[in-house]
Amino acid sequence: MPAQSALLALLAAAIAIATAIFLLPPDSVLSWTPRGRFADMILANATIYTADPAHPFANAMAVRAGLVVRVGTYESGLKGRQTYELNLSGNVVLPGFIDSHVHFIDGGLLLTRVPLRGVRSKDDFISKVKEAVKDKHHGQWILGGGWNNDFWGGDLPAASWLDNISPDNPVWLSRMDGHMGLANSLAMKIAGIDKSTNDPVGGTITRTPEGEPTGLLVDTAMNLVFDVIQEVSIQERREALFRASKHALKRGVTTVVDVGVTSLGVRPRKHGKIFQDLITENGRSLSQWIHLGGVKAFLDGSLGSSSALFYEPYEGDTDNHGLQVIDMDNLLNATLESDKHGLQVAIHAIGDKANGMLLDMLDKVVDLNGMKDRRFRIEHAQHLAPGAADRFGKHGTIASVQPDHLLDDANSAAKKIGTERAERSSYMFQSLLAGGARLAFGSDWPVSDINPLQAIHTAMFRKPPGWEVPWIPAERLSLDDSLKAHTISAAYACFLDHIVGSLSEGKYADFVVLPSTSWDEFSNDIPEHVLATYVSGKLAYP
Repeated sequence: MPAQSALLALLAAAIAIATAIFLLPPDSVLSWTPRGRFADMILANATIYTADPAHPFANAMAVRAGLVVRVGTYESGLKGRQTYELNLSGNVVLPGFIDSHVHFIDGGLLLTRVPLRGVRSKDDFISKVKEAVKDKHHGQWILGGGWNNDFWGGDLPAASWLDNISPDNPVWLSRMDGHMGLANSLAMKIAGIDKSTNDPVGGTITRTPEGEPTGLLVDTAMNLVFDVIQEVSIQERREALFRASKHALKRGVTTVVDVGVTSLGVRPRKHGKIFQDLITENGRSLSQWIHLGGVKAFLDGSLGSSSALFYEPYEGDTDNHGLQVIDMDNLLNATLESDKHGLQVAIHAIGDKANGMLLDMLDKVVDLNGMKDRRFRIEHAQHLAPGAADRFGKHGTIASVQPDHLLDDANSAAKKIGTERAERSSYMFQSLLAGGARLAFGSDWPVSDINPLQAIHTAMFRKPPGWEVPWIPAERLSLDDSLKAHTISAAYACFLDHIVGSLSEGKYADFVVLPSTSWDEFSNDIPEHVLATYVSGKLAYP
């Protein structure tokens, strides 16, 4: 992958990446040329779900020069002497999954850092950090993340957990949602955080009753530590891209939308100009593999960190409605400018008030900039006030949602906002579809793992581990709607539905093969893994 493209991948806030490029040598893909009328590859005796409503199912598909040239029934006339025929004996084939919301570099980096996902006790938390310290030099940062305090009863960690085991190493460990993190005392000292440090706008330094920082930083307060952590090198980022790509391909993901690098709330005029210049010079497609999308902003925090913005206060904390991390006038002006530049705008909103404010703002954007195909995205759309789901259809708003987040939130939402509020507002997938929203599924990796098959299962059944009944069963989705949310609708949500998202003639031959040997088997028992992932007709995994 050219260095310029790698740098652009690190800069752009919403980029679709065909992840197989990091595993396949360029000359094995990009130099393909058509061989007359014969196919390079034919899938035969398959159960193909196309995600194309005009032709939803097929049993054969032909690929030439990386593109689908026929899909339907077997055509022997497309088979030449050099055509590779893959007889699948009924195995289910799906379009390659599109993950609509990832932090791709962060995910790749975290694969080699302190792994705290799934930790269920204070002792285990401390043990994992202690193990990491053994391999570090004096003064070297210990970085990691993925912890969820709800897994060990809700008590928040503190710097005191770490200080005895890491006196010579600064430590920063992000919470699984990325909106809170824990610093040890040395890290706080390096960052200049003490009793007299004021909370930044849009952030919180948690404190003891005596006013001393506990080590926990929320939302914009995390920047105090980020500013003193050594910047990750280009080489480290490149290696993280390779690791992330392999991880995604193993799960059947062939396209990702990275939303984690640039914030619309930071120097939006400069970013708007940068992206506009890139698009003017190169178009949205910088190559077959990288497509410029737009810009992203944050309006609030997260439920787990009690910083998602709600109309009503958190349970047991009447002064806390969450955090608004950007001024609405600034956000409106930045959105208007980006929209005028032709950039797609995606904004993070989790609480019901944050989502309501964005829907109100979009009305103003349409009034001032006019109607057009903007595909405005609300990232997460996690909690909605009554009637809000019906507003998504008014301007064709994209609901970019992450089903697997509900596996964590189902157990904690009632504690955070009360049972009645949680059950009327949370993860309203079916209501959003009924209201005209276009659903786009993603993982928010590394917040949740990249796992489209699990996400589809979650959206259909909504049963967290240990639950015998669904959480808010009226919001369950059908298999077809769930598959489309991870394929063609996800492609639409990032302006790539003309080239990926369905197995249709003229589109890239990105597809996955499942272990299921019939549609009935697949429908009744969603498998936990894919057998193979193909990108442009080329085997990318295993």
